[in-house]
Amino acid sequence: MAQIKITQVKSRIKCPAVQKRTLDALGLKKMHQSVVKENTPDVMGMVNKVRHLVEVTNA
Repeated sequence: MAQIKITQVKSRIKCPAVQKRTLDALGLKKMHQSVVKENTPDVMGMVNKVRHLVEVTNA
């Protein structure tokens, strides 16, 4: 499958706990940190929940 690069571009401060846990599940702990994940429906669902905090590009 194709891989995507997910980068956190906005702060998690004042976000609901559910969104913080979603960022943790994606492996994002700090601002401007990037992770490479497989482009699966599960990962895209998590990205969709925090789309205002992250930026997604092709890896």
